[in-house]
Amino acid sequence: MDRQTACPLPSSCSLLPPEEAKRSHLGQGGLMAAGPDGPGSEGCKKGGVVVGPPPPPLVRQERETWSRQMDFIMSCVGFAVGLGNVWRFPYLCYKNGGGVFLIPYLLIVFVGGVPIFFLEIALGQFMKAGSINVWNIAPLFKGLGYASMVMMFFSNTYYIMVLAWAFYYLIKSFNATLPWSTCDNAWNSNSCVDAFSLHHCNNASDNVAGGNLTCAQLAHAVSPIIEFWENKVLNISSGLDDPGHVNWELLLCLITVWLLVYFCVWKGVKSTGKVWIDAGTQVFFSYAIGLGALTALGSYNRFNNDCYKDVFVLALINSGTSFFAGFVVFSILGFMAAEQGVDISQVAESGPGLAFIAYPKAVSLMPVAPLWAGLFFFMLLLLGLDSQFVGVEGFVTGILDLFPGKYEHRYKRELAVALCCFLCFIIDISMVTQGGMYVFQLFDYYSASGMTLLWQAFWECVVVSWVYGADRFIDDVARMIGYRPLPCMKWCWSFITPCVCLGIFLFHLVNYKGLTYNNTYVYPWWGEVIGWCLALSSMLCIPLGLLYKLFRAKGSFAQRWARLTSPVWGGHHLEYMAPDVKPLSSLSPAGDDNKVIIFESVM
Repeated sequence: MDRQTACPLPSSCSLLPPEEAKRSHLGQGGLMAAGPDGPGSEGCKKGGVVVGPPPPPLVRQERETWSRQMDFIMSCVGFAVGLGNVWRFPYLCYKNGGGVFLIPYLLIVFVGGVPIFFLEIALGQFMKAGSINVWNIAPLFKGLGYASMVMMFFSNTYYIMVLAWAFYYLIKSFNATLPWSTCDNAWNSNSCVDAFSLHHCNNASDNVAGGNLTCAQLAHAVSPIIEFWENKVLNISSGLDDPGHVNWELLLCLITVWLLVYFCVWKGVKSTGKVWIDAGTQVFFSYAIGLGALTALGSYNRFNNDCYKDVFVLALINSGTSFFAGFVVFSILGFMAAEQGVDISQVAESGPGLAFIAYPKAVSLMPVAPLWAGLFFFMLLLLGLDSQFVGVEGFVTGILDLFPGKYEHRYKRELAVALCCFLCFIIDISMVTQGGMYVFQLFDYYSASGMTLLWQAFWECVVVSWVYGADRFIDDVARMIGYRPLPCMKWCWSFITPCVCLGIFLFHLVNYKGLTYNNTYVYPWWGEVIGWCLALSSMLCIPLGLLYKLFRAKGSFAQRWARLTSPVWGGHHLEYMAPDVKPLSSLSPAGDDNKVIIFESVM
């Protein structure tokens, strides 16, 4: 690292013009550290031009770090391993043919999930910033940070509905008889059957299967578990244009889980193309890629933390949990199919609520069913809450990083968390109505999964590998962890992962079909317009941010590009990457150490 010292020594005065001196920290990879006023700090007057008045004292607030490394591991596990594994993975696997889904899933885990997972954590640890300021590594593409914030906001908004449903089931578990295990409830229909006596239908001469139902009627019977979900929990309406009334029980559950989230976050930390599309989006969704939360978590790491090893441990835990949940769901569906004497595809629709059909069925078959139901849904609630905690934390961290220290407010963090929770809650009210499931699926399909995550992941790889430089970033990682990662990481970031993301993204666009619910209800055109608005609200942040910065900059295009793609280093880079220079915290308020130091990075 080359070093030049400026004032107070006249012979080493910076020859930068005043406007360049003001933004010298934006120069070609440069970083400027300025001390407070002291002897000779009135400006350069000999051997060079005057660069203006001395800069104000540099006050660098140390970023909080994890008290233990296990805190980081468990936070990442809590966020990445959540309801996306036990709820979303099984229904996508069921939707796409079961075992066939695992082939593209595993392939994309290795060429997409793990490389970007590592990239985001390492980037957050290196830049020590949230999802927006982390892109100071290439300021022209700071729109990536805003895009991730939009997606994280949408994800926080609709993901918590799954927690509200889990909390609702938890409350209903405190009954002597589980309400979804019998057909004698007000919400049950005449087609409800709690015991399928199909052995009576094995003989073709038998017309009665048991009770008052014939074998033909039994073939169209419905389990009480499905009716509890559709008729009681959702009380689902005929379509998106029929919102119906608010389910007050669900609304109270929603308020409860949002209060839990707020009071836990407010203080901060110490076979076909379609199969490939769903596999790719599920990997990015379950690994929480592109949402900015991983960079926020990584930013609280020590600079020299070995995040490379952490990534492989977290990836194994994440995918292992998905596989285990898939086995559980499919074993239960297989049992239900055998019990009803139908194909497994006819047991339940492959909608987002599949987990709320399979898991309740399992606990209803156990002895002392209410006890096991209560324990299971309490576990499900905890599993989802920690993911929601980190999601809100990542969003708030990105917002607070935008405000400099001079805007410090005693309750700034508490107010930011409260505002985030309140805005999400207002939107969530539309999801606790009778048409709420249709709104929920719009958010799930368009806002923070599918094409938006693929688009985000593609640009992250391009910016780090081709704008900042893959070799350069590998060197930075080696500086942090003490050794160089495998070369395959660089090749994935540079070629394989962006090609996979772009290929699936384009295939999704070419083969796009209108959104449906349970393969029966087709969304109206205006519903899809709303969905595309949700998707474009994050996707357009990248090109619009790029154009805005280019048009505002001065000079030729080459000059603008060079200036806007030069990293803005933080104070910790000076401390960790220049061992021959005293850290900023050791600069005395007045004395010979009080000088302006301009660094030219040659990382």
